[in-house]
Amino acid sequence: MGYRIIHGVLWPVRLTLPLMLIFAVLLVAVCAEGSDYYELLGVSREATTREIRQAFKKLALTMHPDKNPGDSSAHDKFLKVNRAYEVLKDEDLRKKYDKYGEKGLDEQQGGRYESWNYYRYDFGIYDDDLEIITLDSGDFEAAVNSGEIWFVNFYFPRCSHCHQLAPTWREFAKEMDGVIRIGAVNCGDNHHLCRRKGINSYPSLYTYRAGQKPEKFTGERNKDNLVRFSMQFITTAVTELWQGNVFAEIENAFSSGLGWLITFCSDTGDCLEPRTRQKLAGMLDGLVKVGWMDCTVQQQLCDSFQVTSGATALFPPGSALDKQGSILWLKTLDSREIYNQVIDHLPDLELLTSDSFKKKLAHHRWLISFTFSDRSASSEYKKLQSFLRIDHIQVGRVDCLADSELCQSLYIHKPCMAVFKGLGIHDFEIHHGKDVLYNIVGFARDSVRAHVTTLRPDNFPSNRKEPWLVDFFAPWCPPCRALLPELRKASIQLAGQMRFGTLDCTIHHDLCSTYNIQAYPTTVVFNGSSVHEYEGHHSADGILEFIEDLVNPSVVVLDASSFKEKVKGRAEGQTWAVDFYAPWCGPCQAMMPEWRRMARMVSGQILVGSVDCQRFQTFCQSQGVRAYPEVRLYSGNSRQADRYTSYNGWHRDAHSLRAWALSSLPRASVDLTPETFKSQVLSGRDHWVLDFYAPWCGPCQHFAPEFEVLAR
Repeated sequence: MGYRIIHGVLWPVRLTLPLMLIFAVLLVAVCAEGSDYYELLGVSREATTREIRQAFKKLALTMHPDKNPGDSSAHDKFLKVNRAYEVLKDEDLRKKYDKYGEKGLDEQQGGRYESWNYYRYDFGIYDDDLEIITLDSGDFEAAVNSGEIWFVNFYFPRCSHCHQLAPTWREFAKEMDGVIRIGAVNCGDNHHLCRRKGINSYPSLYTYRAGQKPEKFTGERNKDNLVRFSMQFITTAVTELWQGNVFAEIENAFSSGLGWLITFCSDTGDCLEPRTRQKLAGMLDGLVKVGWMDCTVQQQLCDSFQVTSGATALFPPGSALDKQGSILWLKTLDSREIYNQVIDHLPDLELLTSDSFKKKLAHHRWLISFTFSDRSASSEYKKLQSFLRIDHIQVGRVDCLADSELCQSLYIHKPCMAVFKGLGIHDFEIHHGKDVLYNIVGFARDSVRAHVTTLRPDNFPSNRKEPWLVDFFAPWCPPCRALLPELRKASIQLAGQMRFGTLDCTIHHDLCSTYNIQAYPTTVVFNGSSVHEYEGHHSADGILEFIEDLVNPSVVVLDASSFKEKVKGRAEGQTWAVDFYAPWCGPCQAMMPEWRRMARMVSGQILVGSVDCQRFQTFCQSQGVRAYPEVRLYSGNSRQADRYTSYNGWHRDAHSLRAWALSSLPRASVDLTPETFKSQVLSGRDHWVLDFYAPWCGPCQHFAPEFEVLAR
């Protein structure tokens, strides 16, 4: 069988040694100018993606070459700022920059920029709108699966229809603020997320409810239509109260710990209109029942409530007309104002003290709010119990001013939320995501199912026999926060095989220094006396592959001695693929998990190794390695031990590397002509498996290595 692998015209970026020297000079120059990427953008190292985007936009509007036509240096200055933005907005690139500086990056990042008009009119459309939550790939799933209703606008910065919709979307967001969550996803920055969600036109508007299929809005895009469409998903009942049901309804709610928000409608005074009632029913779902009473029909009943004209009141559990101050009479018709007053009036979360803390957390799952001021935590937290009731997670609070010893024993020094998993007070995980309801709810649900523990000096697994994966992180670091949900997923997959823990290096400086932690996140596997640092994609799948590779290594770690013994001294017919790399090299890091994956794919056919050229620099130079990564294939002809073939393909994914490596092996299949097909296949006595292919066919090329494996 014959086939060709066609390489692209573009060659992959490789960091040559002369280029490394140029990099070093540039790095010194940048440092001399104080041009740290964070300083260039004027943001702190803990800045969020949104803050980085806002800072870059301000600089773009003043520094752009279009606005400085007389400045010959404007282009170079703006390129630096643009490069800083392109790196810091990307979680993986940001981690590499934090760890290795510019030398860990591909020099192509930030080499292109847009016109001034783009940054003025198209860039970050909803960044300044408080009612609209900008979602990205890091928090999208947690948001739409939190239990709240989301209406999300998927847009593209250059889309004219998206810009036409923007003023309407802002008005709609103000109208529905607090009723449902209004989100926006920039598909220019999050194209993988948008592609996964099937977005193929802009703007695309979808509602999301946990556990249900998203629904697309297809009507005319005006505010009234958007409100009508979204209100149909507010299904919480608004009860009409009358003489036959009112007392039973109130008593049933009170016995369940729920109050009633009742609006009394009369010929005079103010009564909440039906849409406002429905909004409030959705906003207060699980906290308060919402009902209305028609006083023109139920006059005597309204008189018994001491209502003579239209009015609205909150009746908390246990309230009564003869208990002065127990009923809250509301003086507004605005749904948001009513919601805020009702929430403020509801009882606070259950207060746990040192004595009750240990007893209650011994056998039950709790989400605890730790506070450090006289004021209680956000009143929004009062909604947590209604969201988490179905998950059997109780919600409480601890006052760290009153119980400072308890908080100090847990190394809790600032306000936070933490999940205790029902296994005692020392098995807990602290929330490091956004301090918003949907993020906290998603964290609590994930955390109780996962097996991730917040580590401290007293439970750090330095001398444990069982294997541990420890994530050294800083809460201000966005890539760290993005990795935490992936750790939870991986911990579920490896339950019983490996323990997972996180260590906050902003609190435990000495412990992090002991292990020479220089960048965040740094993920390390402790397996008895062995310590292995994880270098790969920040995903559950990447972590699982890394751990699988630790248990059954697929790549042989080579040094000068073992290279001479195993590669140069290989047996006849034995083939080696070797990756010469440097740990600081960005393309090397990107290829590392792919190299391990490729090694597993060719197991039994090709031996795979790697050489760290930072540790063995002299050896790599002696082998003529001048660029990283340098991938070589040493064929099965042991009489030509020094002969190798270098990989010059554009793609460095596992499948491309595998196809290249297998193509070097002796052919096990044979090419047939019409004559040999007739004589050997049709007239022969052997069984045959045939592949009919065309050399120009892409799928045929991809299938070729598989066919060779089958042939062997």
